[in-house]
Amino acid sequence: MTRDEAFARIRLLRSPNIGPVSYRQLLARFGNAANALDALPDLAARGGKAYRAAPADRIEDEIAAVKKAGARYLFLGSPEYPPPLAEIESAPPILTVRGDVSVAGRPAVAMVGARNCSAAAVKLARDLATALAEEGFAVVSGLARGIDGAAHRGALSAGSGGGGTVGVIASGIDIAYPPEHADLQEQVASEGLLVAEQPPGTEPLARHFPSRNRIIAGLAAGTLVVEAAPKSGSLITARLAGEAGREVMAIPGSPLDSRSRGCNQLIRDGAILVQSPEDVIELLTGFDGARRSTFREAVPTWIPEDAPVADEGPADIAGLLTTAPVFVDEIIRQSGEGAAAVQLALLELEIAGRLVRHAGGRVSLSS
Repeated sequence: MTRDEAFARIRLLRSPNIGPVSYRQLLARFGNAANALDALPDLAARGGKAYRAAPADRIEDEIAAVKKAGARYLFLGSPEYPPPLAEIESAPPILTVRGDVSVAGRPAVAMVGARNCSAAAVKLARDLATALAEEGFAVVSGLARGIDGAAHRGALSAGSGGGGTVGVIASGIDIAYPPEHADLQEQVASEGLLVAEQPPGTEPLARHFPSRNRIIAGLAAGTLVVEAAPKSGSLITARLAGEAGREVMAIPGSPLDSRSRGCNQLIRDGAILVQSPEDVIELLTGFDGARRSTFREAVPTWIPEDAPVADEGPADIAGLLTTAPVFVDEIIRQSGEGAAAVQLALLELEIAGRLVRHAGGRVSLSS
C-alpha cells in the first residue's frame, strides 16, 4: 500500500457515516480510497443529503498523534492483520497498535467478567490466564477493572515464553482507562499488544465499549466469561462471540451470588461449562479463524463497480425500513431488486446519515 493510499484510507474511515461495512463496500466498488472519497458527495446526494469528507489536515494531526504515542496503524487486508478478527462481518478497517503484533496471530482466548468481582473470581481468572498463556494461548481482554485486569496480569506472569496478552481499549491508543490501570496498560503495550480502534485523543464513551467488545470476541477462538451479572458488558462480548461463530464458555457459580447469574444464564442458553484450563484448551485446539457455526447466511457486502441501481433508488428502499432493525436479505426479498442494487441503495442512505447498521447483518433507519 502506498503512503497516499494509506492516508486516503484513514481519511475515508474518519469521514462522517462511514463504518466497517460501508468502508469495505466503497473500496470494493471504487478500487481505492481516493476514488471512494471523490464519490462520497454524489452517493450522499442520492441518499438525500449534502456531504463533506473528513478534512485532510485533521488526518495529518491524527497521524502525528499516533507516531507521538509510539503506535502505528494496522490495516485490514495487510499480512499482519489478525486472521480471526478479519473473519468477522464488522472487522475494524483500521486499528492503531502498540507492541508485538505477532501476539494477536497466536491461538487466543478472550477472558472477560465483572468489574465488581469477588476475590475468588479474581484469583481464578489470574490462574486460568497464567495456565493458558503457559500453553501458548494469547489471552485477550479489555483492560477493565476486575476480571479483565486479573486476566492480563495472569497472562503476563507466564513470561516471555508464554502466549502473551492482548489489551483492547475503548479509547484512543494514547489514553489510559481506567486511570489506575495506566501502568498495566503500559506493561501490556511493552510486553504484549495494545489495540485501539478509536482515533488518538478519544476518551472512552459508553458507545465505544460494545465496539471494543466485538474486537475482543473477534480476536479469539472463544470467549470465557468468569463472573458476570445479568445485562453486563461481558454478556455482550459473549453474544458477539456467538454471532461470529466462536465458542462461548462460562464458569458456573452460586445462584445466590448475583455476580454469577450472568454465567449461569449463558450456560443455560448453551454456553460450554468449563472448570479448568484443560477444558478450554481441549475446546479451542485446532481453531483456524474460520467460523465454527453459521446462524444465517450472510449477504455479501461487496458491491461490483458496475452494480445496477435500484429502479426507484434509495427512496424506494428507505420505504421498506423503519427504526426497527431488519435483515438485509429480507429487504432484498421484499424489494424485488438484485442484492447489489439494494446494497448500493443502503450504502447511499448510510453515507447520507439516514441508515444505521446493526450486528448480524441488520439495518434500520436512523432515529
